[in-house]
Amino acid sequence: QVQLVESGGGLVQPGGSLRLSCVASGYTFSTYAMCWYRQAPGTERELVASIGTSGSVSYSTDSVKGRFTISRDNAKNTVALQMNSLKPEDTAVYYCKVYLNYLDYWGQGTQVTVSS
Repeated sequence: QVQLVESGGGLVQPGGSLRLSCVASGYTFSTYAMCWYRQAPGTERELVASIGTSGSVSYSTDSVKGRFTISRDNAKNTVALQMNSLKPEDTAVYYCKVYLNYLDYWGQGTQVTVSS
């Protein structure tokens, strides 16, 4: 079955960095686009970044452009989100997602807290 497992979240001070990872299993990872979403308390889940099968990337939130970088390693079935210059407003639960066979599959999420 499809499984996505995120890791790498934690507590970081403003201006710090974190690298999130999502390991996928249960499908042919290299043939599907991958996305990172985030959800802050009291808000809707929002798309942060996506990466295609060829490595093309897009960032859906202007606030993360230039600070976040999405990447994938097909040999390791992993998609990563490098987050630099973190701000308190980046605090959220971060999820990876794949759209596969007309369904969205989500990981369990990893908490990122940016606070001094």
